[in-house]
Amino acid sequence: MVMVGEAPMELDQCFQKMKMEGISIKEWGDIPVELLMRILSLVDDRNVIVASGVCCGWRDAISLGLTRLRLSWCNNNMNSLVLSLAPKLVKLQTLILRQDKPQLEDNAVEAIANHCHELQELDLSKSLKLTDRSLYSLAHGCPNLTKLNLSGCTSFSDSAIAYLTRFCRKLKVLNLCGCVNAVSDHTLEAIGNNCNQLQSLNLGWCENISDDGVMSLAYGCPDLRTLDLCGCVLITDESVVALADWCVHLRSLGLYYCRNITDRAMYSLAQSGVKNKPGSWKSVKKGKYDEEGLRSLNISQCTALTPSAVQAVCDTFPALHTCSGRHSLVMSGCLNLTSVHCACILQAHRAHSSFPHPAH
Repeated sequence: MVMVGEAPMELDQCFQKMKMEGISIKEWGDIPVELLMRILSLVDDRNVIVASGVCCGWRDAISLGLTRLRLSWCNNNMNSLVLSLAPKLVKLQTLILRQDKPQLEDNAVEAIANHCHELQELDLSKSLKLTDRSLYSLAHGCPNLTKLNLSGCTSFSDSAIAYLTRFCRKLKVLNLCGCVNAVSDHTLEAIGNNCNQLQSLNLGWCENISDDGVMSLAYGCPDLRTLDLCGCVLITDESVVALADWCVHLRSLGLYYCRNITDRAMYSLAQSGVKNKPGSWKSVKKGKYDEEGLRSLNISQCTALTPSAVQAVCDTFPALHTCSGRHSLVMSGCLNLTSVHCACILQAHRAHSSFPHPAH
């Protein structure tokens, strides 16, 4: 559904206002802008595009009022569609262009950068045809980006990502999952130097990064809340120690298949929880523990870990759950960690033990 500007009045209120003001509708162009935008907020994106061609009045209204557009439904000719729409939709703040098959080319992204200067959220995931040209154009045309999804874009280079961060310094959410060629230690150093407001970063399967890159990231992005390092096979405990020391707001950490991770990393996380959040246990009693500390940790296939180290993390962060239906501590493939349990299981055991048993 399309989101348009601030929420306008309900339809009936719009009609009542029109009646009071003696406004009559004889042609499509007579519909007041606020009523038109309210109607368009109730239909899908395809109908909004169709509506923009009804008359000049509607085209201008949509051009100035549309702030969010999703074109992921377009299975063919998305590139041509973007080229035609970008000059008209200059107030766009959110644009979703996720594709099932590669369609977008650099000229479409350049059109976005040339016209949509207020863009804050952009999804270009699975755009396999895009090259560094796209990132260079976004760097100059869309400096207000706060959320950028480039997952699966395999043709970008690390120097182009680094260049982008020099201009898009307001980024808070960045998805680079699967961008193997684009993510290196140089990339993470640039992100750490330029994107200090970053809160969420997905580096899944970017197997070229090492501890040096993650440490640069940790030092430069202290507000990091979510970090996915799944499949980053070169990192060791040093990366986790740096994150534990510098990223005190970290809530979600993915370490799937990071087989160089040992107990030292787990104990550093546990220690950071005690050191940085001395009031966490007090919050637990108030039912607010989920506001602090790690809420999600994936250590699947980290086979070097022992139960005592992982249990220490689980005990430090009560929002981590191993119980059924609430798996926020994921340990798939770690058969030696089956004894690790969250507080819920212990509480359930105590509750069961407190019930009187009938005499036999």
